[in-house]
Amino acid sequence: MIDVAFTRAEVRPAAVAVVIDVLRASSSIVQALASGYARVLCAESLERARELRAPGRVLAGEQDLVPPEDFDLGNSPGGFHHPRGEELILATTNGAPALVAAAGVAERVLVGALLNLDAVTAALAAEDDVQLVCAGTHGRVGLEDVYVAGRIALGLPGPRTDATRTAECVAARYREPITALSDSEDARALAEVGLQDDVDACAQESVIDAVPAATISAPGVALVTPEAEVELYTKAKKSRLQPVTTED
Repeated sequence: MIDVAFTRAEVRPAAVAVVIDVLRASSSIVQALASGYARVLCAESLERARELRAPGRVLAGEQDLVPPEDFDLGNSPGGFHHPRGEELILATTNGAPALVAAAGVAERVLVGALLNLDAVTAALAAEDDVQLVCAGTHGRVGLEDVYVAGRIALGLPGPRTDATRTAECVAARYREPITALSDSEDARALAEVGLQDDVDACAQESVIDAVPAATISAPGVALVTPEAEVELYTKAKKSRLQPVTTED
């Protein structure tokens, strides 16, 4: 069954969950890993992110759309093209907590955006229990995330829930990704604070051929890496060998 969660409150146990926060966390994660960061540690709060500070780690995120004063970077995908360290710590209002929530209950968690749309759809082709998790905005439905969920669902075979059909209808409404994103409340808010370039960057479609995956690495923290590395991490955790790179 292909299912869609319109907010992270609807996250359920599933064989595969795909977390979508196209404006901007999932786009930033996909871009950061494609640009050379070895891994991203998504923290469920700014305070948890600050606790993870360490040499070689870059602290990034947003509060009310802009970077907190003591952070190295914000949440703009363009800021991650040139890695400033091996690991990125990311704390955002919606996407990072959604990843932590999904990683806590799903067997396998992937990160989806328009940037890697084709790769995500291909990765799900043989799956029969998929939940597409929209991060939303402050607990409310976000048009842009529902649009991306619908785009992914339209490329998948199999039965779907009414929520999925609703997302597919939203996706079919728009001919261009930038139009769908620009119609959203989040895009308008970003434009108002001078971050229209972020909307344009996140609207690029299938320019990255990679699908990051996430697992819980510590309380309130989801480790995101290329999927093969997540599988190795999970095996290590089961054998009680904790990777030192994710220690607090």
